[in-house]
Amino acid sequence: MTTTYDDAMRRALELAARGPRVGGNPQVGCVLLDDAGTVVAEGWHKGAGTPHAEADALSKVSDARGLTAVVTLEPCNHTGRTGPCAQALIVAGVSRVVYATADPTPTASGGAQTIRDAGIDVIEGVLGHEARAFQHRWLTAARLGRPYVTAKWAASLDGRAAAADGTSQWITGPEARTYIHQLRADNDLIAVGTGTVLADNPSLTARDADGALLPHQPQPVVLGSRAIPAGAALFTHPRGVVTESGDLSDILERLFAQGHRSLFIEGGPTLMAAFIAADLVDEYVVCVAPLLLGGPRVAVDDLGIGTLGDGRRLLLQSAEIFGPDVVITAREEH
Repeated sequence: MTTTYDDAMRRALELAARGPRVGGNPQVGCVLLDDAGTVVAEGWHKGAGTPHAEADALSKVSDARGLTAVVTLEPCNHTGRTGPCAQALIVAGVSRVVYATADPTPTASGGAQTIRDAGIDVIEGVLGHEARAFQHRWLTAARLGRPYVTAKWAASLDGRAAAADGTSQWITGPEARTYIHQLRADNDLIAVGTGTVLADNPSLTARDADGALLPHQPQPVVLGSRAIPAGAALFTHPRGVVTESGDLSDILERLFAQGHRSLFIEGGPTLMAAFIAADLVDEYVVCVAPLLLGGPRVAVDDLGIGTLGDGRRLLLQSAEIFGPDVVITAREEH
């Protein structure tokens, strides 16, 4: 059966989703088509240090001359742990490269032009919107040069993150908490301020509904200058704990340079306000419980917004029901 470029790209996106969401590398899929539009090989990137999607697909054919490579991301143009995919496609002798969206990474971009310069036909933008939506988090991190930051909090219907006495466990039910733990596992890093460590003694592990650790654990990062008590639960985390202090932008740049592309912030209100005020939050995940608490314990401290017109308008992505609670996901427009 003849496969169109759109069909092949949809398949390539399905393959890309098999790769890990965490780490410094994007999720990429590749489909090789012959002249008749028949799929002859498929590949995807399985994690840092493994062959990229193009190389994975090429390894499954004895002769790639004349084939069309359909790839979800512009083939890379640099040598890292593996060689440049642009060169691999040229050496293999493919006749055409079709890709969905450009690579914004300064060191890796330019692969499409390298392939064109070698006399190979290049088509850009096939299912580009779908590919950019799929890779939104990684593409944003690559463009900004810092991890993609998700701010999460749980609140009562009247916007309180805790009761007047400071108790907050649990505002939301088990269904919402299980979902949030999966989001934790989908991130490289999980961060809290020292105030949250002292008040709540969190473990910051990612667990399933039965309390067992999920296969991937985010690296805990504590932001602030106060010391963490020796008996803090964080010290039992399987990945240990990292402490950082200073300018938030500088911290994010350091974490990015270490290969981290996603950061999940879980509190508290002072840290949330600092990230938001500095324009360093990309996505918000807010769990709202049908509960009224009143009082001063708001989820986010003062943002310095004096009038309604200066409020931060976000782009709503979803509102999902988990048990008795609603989880709202929204994004900044940048």
